[in-house]
Amino acid sequence: MDELSTLLNSVQPMLDWRDLPVDMASLAALAAGLGWASGLRLYALVFVLGAAGRFGGVQLPGELDVLSHPLVMGLSGLMLLAEFFADKLPWLDSVWDAVHTFIRIPAGAALAAAVMGDQSGNAQILAALLGGSLAAGTHFAKAGARAAINTSPEPVSNVVTSFGEDALFAGGVWTLFNYPLAFLVALVVFMVLAIWLIVSLWRFVRRLLRPRSGQVAA
Repeated sequence: MDELSTLLNSVQPMLDWRDLPVDMASLAALAAGLGWASGLRLYALVFVLGAAGRFGGVQLPGELDVLSHPLVMGLSGLMLLAEFFADKLPWLDSVWDAVHTFIRIPAGAALAAAVMGDQSGNAQILAALLGGSLAAGTHFAKAGARAAINTSPEPVSNVVTSFGEDALFAGGVWTLFNYPLAFLVALVVFMVLAIWLIVSLWRFVRRLLRPRSGQVAA
């Protein structure tokens, strides 16, 4: 029992920013987390990482240190404010999501690949595929859910959902940095639910379109 207690007390989070360079498992967890967060709140993620590197004394791994550049921080901060308000307005949030289909997914892949900037080319490609896939799953689940919520005439549900996404992003990033193993478990659960939501919304849309297709054929 004493040996077990000593072992448990010696376990440190995989993402121990104080003792970089971190190992491959830590980098993979970070790449997955950045992909997920990119699909939810891309500009907030870029700004937080940049601020951590510039003001928080954090040595960002790989090629992420570019996020600490004042120009990158300034642009991401402006876009963060724009997204914060656009995401609270019914239907404007869906337009914003539609446009960012072409931004969040490649950005998630790029950020994940940047984590592996000091690793081999194969590691960077695998990280890009992982980050892009997670960003896509998160983005489409978010965009689909918001489009369904926007069918309600009242704006309250949209605003509440948006604040819920803000809280989810903040909690997820905090967990990623402090308890990466717990984050990975939660990420698996989240992605299972996201896939279920995307499939359910797709089936619902198909059911709506079937009667119209029948009328046109007639």
